[in-house]
Amino acid sequence: MTDTSTDLRDRTQRFLFENADIRGEAVQLDSAYREIIDIHQYAPGVSRLLGEFMAAAVLLATTLKFEGKLVLQARSEGQVPLLMAECDNALRIRAIARGAEQATSERFDQLLPGGTLAITVDPTRGQRYQGIVPLTEDSLAHCLDAYFRQSEQLGTRFWLAANGERAAGMLLQQLPANKVEDPALRREQWEHAGTLATTLRETELLELAAPEIMHRLYHEEPLRLFTPKPVRFKCNCSRERTLNALASLPAAEVHELLEELGSITMDCEFCNQQYCFTESDLQAVLQPDEPGRLH
Repeated sequence: MTDTSTDLRDRTQRFLFENADIRGEAVQLDSAYREIIDIHQYAPGVSRLLGEFMAAAVLLATTLKFEGKLVLQARSEGQVPLLMAECDNALRIRAIARGAEQATSERFDQLLPGGTLAITVDPTRGQRYQGIVPLTEDSLAHCLDAYFRQSEQLGTRFWLAANGERAAGMLLQQLPANKVEDPALRREQWEHAGTLATTLRETELLELAAPEIMHRLYHEEPLRLFTPKPVRFKCNCSRERTLNALASLPAAEVHELLEELGSITMDCEFCNQQYCFTESDLQAVLQPDEPGRLH
């Protein structure tokens, strides 16, 4: 290991096993996590669950080889009807829980029972892809493990934790055979790496920097640690996007709102940014048959 930093900033760090076809990623979120949960003042159980979703979204986004974003979304019949975390290839993240104002539980099976977990890969150019798995496991990490098992991809496992102040996660993933061709040895190495990772406690995942975690788990294994990459909270809302949303409304409805309120103010549910529009701002919206109509 070449990186001995113990800084716990918002960042993710990749590592490779030198003698096995296995990669890993460890993420720690501090201010990016707190900025998001402070906007909505979620209940403790929801805050922790949202932190796990954020950590998982970052880990999954590190697998993207193109410009675009990854969305991790759960819908359920429980105390949290919808929860979503989104991370793009530049590791800009945002997240939200909807309809969770009355949530009181801290148990995964009560917050998100009877639902589905969707992983959506949305490239800037190219085909959008979505995979769905039922929320039948006892944690988000185990649901993600099940998703990758069912999709018949290379072995992938997750470890996630959040405590309202910090969120963290670790991913292990098999790589195509390169260093080791023998199937039995590949299976043995994969099981060994996973068994050691299961000894990691949540407090260690939250409190230790990635190099310390790697030393704690794999000090007898030769590893290569890559330069950490920063993660930050960034909403992609804008005045232009909000104006285009208004343009999708019937012109008569926009007229009615302006007559009643004098102006129209729209809030972004992710970051609470407000966008105010007066009648002069909305001329293209108010004249839907004119060439200047927004689309």
